[in-house]
Amino acid sequence: MRVPHRQRASHRDDTTVSAEEELGTTGVARRTVGAAESQRASRAWWDADADDYLAEHGSDIGDADFIWSPEGLREADAHLLGDPADLRGARVLEVGCGSAPCARWLATQGARPVALDLSRGMLRHAAALGVSTGVTVPLVEAGAERLPFADSSFDLACSAFGAVPFVAEPRQVMREVARVLRPGGRWVFAVNHPMRWMFSDDPGPGGLTVTQSYFDRTPYVEVDESGAATYVEHHRTLGDRVRDVVAAGLVLTDIVEPEWPEGRETVWGQWSPLRGALFPGTAIFCTRRP
Repeated sequence: MRVPHRQRASHRDDTTVSAEEELGTTGVARRTVGAAESQRASRAWWDADADDYLAEHGSDIGDADFIWSPEGLREADAHLLGDPADLRGARVLEVGCGSAPCARWLATQGARPVALDLSRGMLRHAAALGVSTGVTVPLVEAGAERLPFADSSFDLACSAFGAVPFVAEPRQVMREVARVLRPGGRWVFAVNHPMRWMFSDDPGPGGLTVTQSYFDRTPYVEVDESGAATYVEHHRTLGDRVRDVVAAGLVLTDIVEPEWPEGRETVWGQWSPLRGALFPGTAIFCTRRP
């Protein structure tokens, strides 16, 4: 699971070079970003930030665990991909796998996962963790908008905060996943809840005030001194997400909005007990190919 940069807090060693420093980030812009520029920025960002991200969040996501969201919802409890028996022998595609803890967990359940990510830096960590855990899965370096797989190759597909918030053409991602799923296959993906776009990233009281329009779909863009994007995050409304699913020929079966568990004191970026008690931080879309 890779929480978007816009919503994460950094607790890093000041003696190391940050992704912003490495990429020459100098400011923030609100402007249109096309698919090619968005993909270049995402690949460069996650390559540069992979070490820091895993140092900060590796213990949160685990080495071989499937956590859907910062609320701590686990696939082992939620069964959004189906009953445990459905996983055994199933060919599963994880889209935007990061260091691939979800794919490794799926492998421990008897599934046959393939983990895909745009970032070579993230996949480097995925390969190393495969060795250290003894749970190796096939790793593929590719973007989510053009999946390098044949039609009807997978029984299931999943993404826990991977790829979807970072692509300029999410409808194309939905079409590609629908294409590689067999008939009856499930596609379940988690993203930051669209309503969170209205608020600042503050997990405290300051993050309870609306600061921008929910309907403003202009991407959040970090840029270097030449104006080139170094990081991009795209916003879609809840209705947009539903329309993208339907346009791809998929059937929406559920939208899960995990509630903040009682007693959970974790603060992860903008996610916190304070905000979690008042409004959702995650939306999980459960779909299937007819």
